[in-house]
Amino acid sequence: MSQMKISRRRFFETSASMAGAALLSPKDAFAPVSKKRTATDQVILGKTGIRCSRLGMGTGSNSGKVQRDLGREGFSSLIRYGYDRGLTYIDTAQDYHTHEYIRDAIKGLPREKLFIQTKMPGAPEKPLELLDRYRTELGTDYLDTVLSHYATTHDWDDQRRRVLDALEEAKEKKIIRAHGVSCHGLPALTRATESKWVDVQLVRLNPQGRHIDGPTYQWNATSFETTLPEVTREIKAMRAQGRGIIGMKLIGNGDFKNPEDREKSIRFAMQCGLLDAVVIGFSSTAEIDEAIERINRALAEV
Repeated sequence: MSQMKISRRRFFETSASMAGAALLSPKDAFAPVSKKRTATDQVILGKTGIRCSRLGMGTGSNSGKVQRDLGREGFSSLIRYGYDRGLTYIDTAQDYHTHEYIRDAIKGLPREKLFIQTKMPGAPEKPLELLDRYRTELGTDYLDTVLSHYATTHDWDDQRRRVLDALEEAKEKKIIRAHGVSCHGLPALTRATESKWVDVQLVRLNPQGRHIDGPTYQWNATSFETTLPEVTREIKAMRAQGRGIIGMKLIGNGDFKNPEDREKSIRFAMQCGLLDAVVIGFSSTAEIDEAIERINRALAEV
């Protein structure tokens, strides 16, 4: 009797399970569950093995003035808000004058969860001493990536050879984890594609062509709507080599006041398949929230 009840129970359970499965198409029943991608995912930069949040917090809007004008307390609150939302990538540079602001903002946070990228301009006489200064200013023993900043010419790597050699030495000593370049112009970008030294590339990209790379050596040229195909060609070549690619100027250097422009640019960045991560300079928590929302929406469509 007992055996009969168990058998009947199993029969009904099995029948219900089969009925549920019958509602699914064979494709749905066996399709793998894909992970939802978001702005706060920890992504890997090319073949470096280094992880950072897909969206980073920039501290160089108007050469850092926008972020510095928040004051130390306001700046720290903004960085902490972004961190609490899952943004672990912080982007800075010597010329932004925000190193010490970041040091105060990240005090007490687990260093291993942060990705800190800074940049060194030009060809200073003693690059390794500058790296020591950066680490002191940022309050960290090591830097995740250091980029050669504002490269504009076709021979920037030759002009800055002592910097490249010093950053390679720093990488070997584990003072930095990777090195790369931030280009301002197609001559420099094309040379960066050819250079085997570059681990990480910070590239200006938006579909409107605002502040992206053009044929000039002028580092702050504003608009090259016609050069987007040339820029994307270089990025594709870099990706094929395993470079880590980070996109910047998604808000057109702050020019995209119209929400439709921001939506178009972020959608392009997330759906073009060219970028590992992106960085945006924020001045408020509302801007962080908007960027995360737009990125998540764009990724959900891919």
